Amino acid sequence: MSSFSNMLNKLHGQPESYDKKAKYRFGRTLGAGTYGIVREADCASGKVAVKIILKKNVKGNEQMVYDELEMLQRMKHPHIVKFVDWFESRDKYYIVTQLATGGELFDRICEQGRFTEKDASQTIRQVLEAVDYLHDNNVVHRDLKPENLLYLTRDPHSDLVLADFGIAKMLDSKDEVLTTMAGSFGYAAPEVMLKKGHGKPVDMWSLGVITYTLLCGYSPFRSENLQDLIEECCNGSVVFHERYWKDVSSDAKDFIGHLLQANAEDRSTSKQALAHPWLSGENASDHNLLPEIRAYMAKARLRRGIEIVKLANRIEALKMQEDEHDDTEDQADVPADAKAAAGSALPDADHEGAEAKTAGGSHSGGKKSLSNIAKGAIFREVVMAKVREAKEQEHALQVEKEAQDRAQKTKSFQDGV
Repeated sequence: MSSFSNMLNKLHGQPESYDKKAKYRFGRTLGAGTYGIVREADCASGKVAVKIILKKNVKGNEQMVYDELEMLQRMKHPHIVKFVDWFESRDKYYIVTQLATGGELFDRICEQGRFTEKDASQTIRQVLEAVDYLHDNNVVHRDLKPENLLYLTRDPHSDLVLADFGIAKMLDSKDEVLTTMAGSFGYAAPEVMLKKGHGKPVDMWSLGVITYTLLCGYSPFRSENLQDLIEECCNGSVVFHERYWKDVSSDAKDFIGHLLQANAEDRSTSKQALAHPWLSGENASDHNLLPEIRAYMAKARLRRGIEIVKLANRIEALKMQEDEHDDTEDQADVPADAKAAAGSALPDADHEGAEAKTAGGSHSGGKKSLSNIAKGAIFREVVMAKVREAKEQEHALQVEKEAQDRAQKTKSFQDGV
């Protein structure tokens, strides 16, 4: 870095590393959360993903950012997204990683003409190898789910990589116990939902949920509220419905059964799971799983219309929190048009083929406006909210009327007396 750049940075109160920002030209929004936003960017070596974290949103918890940086720099594995660079400004941290453009796991499968149990076993093997590497390095990912499993390129033989280490944790010792809530609804292990101490076994539970879903097109646990989900996960029985599982091997069911154990100590470790015969693919059936997976994705796409609205709201909130206004509009860290950014980040909800998914959690070539199905999904949500509101008002009026009737009866009785 030139001494002139150094001098300018100091003049504007910017850290030395801020000079690196000039190497990146931001493009589409890939995702957004509580702490910041993820953008696609162009640089001399090609396209990358840049996670931009607002410092004010992690004040007092900066260690979380340093932990993610340390983990990404240490993790070197073919099935884990690669660290590229990092820098900071007065008000933000920037973490640059490899951009995966080959599509999300389930989206990519839907593009194929056939996907068998044998294919599923080899796909899960890749994920498990990444998890095993993490666990060997005392790292717990804590957010394993299909959306975080991405193909690096569009090549048919592309590697599958594990992304999003935002809530991953590096353990200080093999016996360290984590206590904070972490993970995604439907994939979090029972001990996480119960706020008990947890560790590496939570990743094995999540992998069990992913494997089950991959083989039948629906989740093993389908409760829609937390308390019911906890009870369902803790009752100790995983159901393999005959209609969907009759052509799936007993090896596959055994593999899943060893992962979806309510007691963390009873779950297979990553080493034990890697040694399971199902992963050899020898006894896996050639039954085509594609119809079930496509049905699963059709339902998921309907939900994405709602996700677009949520994402736009998150981007809008981040824009309001942003301190820096000295960037040009086309190079602003948080896009000014939240709706357009959200529309391009999430895929067209009625698009049958998969689009390119990035390490930031998005697809390339997304439309800037909501698709008809996405709009329909949002409209239905609004209608349902109105129906619920009308019912609540009706109930309130009924209660009020009953109270008035009781008061009238009381008054009549007293008058009679």
